[in-house]
Amino acid sequence: MMRRTPLKPGTKPMKQGGFARAARIEDREVSKIKTKAAREKKHKCAVRTCRAEFVRLAPFVTWCSPECGTVLAMAKLEKQRQATAAAERKNHREQLIKLRTKRDYVKLAQVAFNAYIRARDAHLPCICCDRTSEKQYLTGTNWDCGHYRSTGSAPHLRFHEDNAHRQLTVCNRYGAGRAVDYRIGLIARIGLARVEALERDQEPRHYTVDQLIALTAHYKKKLKELKAAAA
Repeated sequence: MMRRTPLKPGTKPMKQGGFARAARIEDREVSKIKTKAAREKKHKCAVRTCRAEFVRLAPFVTWCSPECGTVLAMAKLEKQRQATAAAERKNHREQLIKLRTKRDYVKLAQVAFNAYIRARDAHLPCICCDRTSEKQYLTGTNWDCGHYRSTGSAPHLRFHEDNAHRQLTVCNRYGAGRAVDYRIGLIARIGLARVEALERDQEPRHYTVDQLIALTAHYKKKLKELKAAAA
């Protein structure tokens, strides 16, 4: 056992916890000094066009003047408005997706497929009239994805790449597709055997919604790859 040193006569014993109280008092004093230093520290205004130095009146104050405070408040409101609008647009898109029919998915896949075909044949002339420059003509200044066997008479070939080629709008829409000229151009491009295979092809193709979604993604990816290669 430890031996306690006897107190001198007239000395009062220190109360238990005296050292702890002294330490707490010292900590408070240090904290006050640090807080004062932090308050007197200069900060830059959060407004990017200002960035003036100022002493904060409170820890949450990030602006140097009422005008800058108004700018930050308006920016916060605008950010909240944009977030709300984005959430509403997302919800609207989700609602539209829920209302889509299979025909809608066919149209989306057709748009992606047609865009890819036009990009694939961008360096080639019109499949049926062999014109290459749009600027030489008053009409037919746009390009279509023209189908040799139309999507109306042969819907099972709507996504067959041999059956679709870039074609001037004037030939596709106003020339009844120019089937005879299209066939001549198609034979020159892919060969008689493949053309006759197209003409014999009567195999029905029924796509599910998931397959149509996959087709849309597939041709969007192929189009992106073509554009990246051309850049």
